[in-house]
Amino acid sequence: MSDYQAKRLKLKRHRRQRSHGRLRNRVKGTSERPRLAVFKSLKHFYAQVIDDAAGRTLASASTLDKEVQGLIDTGSCNRAAAAAVGATIAERAKAQGVESVVFDRGGFIYHGKIQAVADAAREKGLKF
Repeated sequence: MSDYQAKRLKLKRHRRQRSHGRLRNRVKGTSERPRLAVFKSLKHFYAQVIDDAAGRTLASASTLDKEVQGLIDTGSCNRAAAAAVGATIAERAKAQGVESVVFDRGGFIYHGKIQAVADAAREKGLKF
């Protein structure tokens, strides 16, 4: 990796973290309506349902879970994998008694994989 590429990646990560900080000032998870936080890396996709008031995670899912890996064909960070994570997190959240959440896109643009997670969670009955 060249110096230019390393600086560009660092800048891109910094921009996302700043955006996420601004977003977190507005989006808070409560016990009635917890926060659905998503994160994507180059290889994997993660989602958590978090109650910020109590400071605990109610449910989580990622492409590393065996249950999710059974739903996806190949690769672990594409739209199909993101949709599988969204469906799994919705099922696990509903099992914990969560019906409605606020969506925390983690500073990422609401497009592609991030949108696939939200759409799959909505299809499984989670309200945003």
